Amino acid sequence: MRSTTTFSILFWIYAKRTKNNLAPLYARITVDKKKLNISLKRRIDINLWNPQKQRVKGTGKYSRGLNQYLDEVHSKLFQCYQELRADDSRITAQVIKSKFLGDEKVGHYTLKDIIEYHNNKMFHKLQYNTSRLYLISQKYILLFLKRDYKVDDIELADLDYQFILNFENFLRGHKPNHYQKKIGNNAVMKHIQRLRKMITLAYNIEWIDKDPFRKFKQKLVPTHRGFLTAKELKDLEELKVESERLKVVKDMFVFSCYTGISYADLMPLTKKSVVLGLDNSYWIITQRQKTGNAIKIPLLSKALNLITSYMNDKRSLINGTLFPKISNQKLNSYLKEIATPAGIQKNLTFHMARHTFATTVTLTNGVPIETISKMLGHTKLATTQIYAKVIERKVSDDMQLLREKLEKKVEIGK
Repeated sequence: MRSTTTFSILFWIYAKRTKNNLAPLYARITVDKKKLNISLKRRIDINLWNPQKQRVKGTGKYSRGLNQYLDEVHSKLFQCYQELRADDSRITAQVIKSKFLGDEKVGHYTLKDIIEYHNNKMFHKLQYNTSRLYLISQKYILLFLKRDYKVDDIELADLDYQFILNFENFLRGHKPNHYQKKIGNNAVMKHIQRLRKMITLAYNIEWIDKDPFRKFKQKLVPTHRGFLTAKELKDLEELKVESERLKVVKDMFVFSCYTGISYADLMPLTKKSVVLGLDNSYWIITQRQKTGNAIKIPLLSKALNLITSYMNDKRSLINGTLFPKISNQKLNSYLKEIATPAGIQKNLTFHMARHTFATTVTLTNGVPIETISKMLGHTKLATTQIYAKVIERKVSDDMQLLREKLEKKVEIGK
């Protein structure tokens, strides 16, 4: 156990929260330069407080009583520290505070505790799909504990680098019931990343005094972002579809190809999302469900025509949306039925439309990547660079422009 080198106690008043000349009183404990405040549930007259002596001025009954209380608090906090030292227990500011406040779980927080704490404190900040993915990762964590450690839970203090490696090996060898293949490398890393975020939370709130992930290096494999070529997109657009359900899916996919809007952002779109801009043309203005970032996209004629064609659709009118509502699962399943007759050999998914917008529709046609980034609702340009892979034709076009510029310089030099 790492020995504690410093421990101190300080009493102070929160002057910024003074009300009617009364300020709340706090105790601050510092362990190895890490500070933590404890509210003492008392308010005192700021004129009576002596910050140098950390006590109340005067010798009256009120002053004597409050100073005696502060002496007792100091004594109890120091006793908590001494008891932890005597037991050779972990000593952190949070552990001392918990012991002082009578928390029976002092020093014995478990993996299930941080999972529960994380879900209660963080889920309201996360998008539904992100929360769902956390629940899947948590299910794998508990399954791993049961299979490899033969336990239902484990103390956070017992987690180490070996535990993380064992969890990684478990994930790489595990076959989910709903999936025929083993979990892929990047999916494994995502599950470990979610565990890491929960453990980092435990470390930050001082439930543990060491980070078991400090030596762990994430190993992500670069993935190819699939998109349709100009010919494939044209073939899909011209495909005659008899089935009404397949026609709707095809139209929504094409709409996304010309706007870059993801499934999650497409479904809630309403007539209010279509706004006449200062340039006297129509724009889609909405917010990304995933990040909350603003999306502002000028509508190309093909996208605007698709909106118009569904304005009086009964399914759209019932929901008050631009397009009929359909689940992401069904949408992707129906796209598989469209791919073959359209002559598309790729694994067609709805998200491929977003990649197609970033590459074939915009980047290939000379739209600056900064503009594409704004239309996609990205915060960082690096994110767009992952989506908008520069394809061979774009490289060829850029090099041709360079050749022309260089040849002109040579001619002028003559």
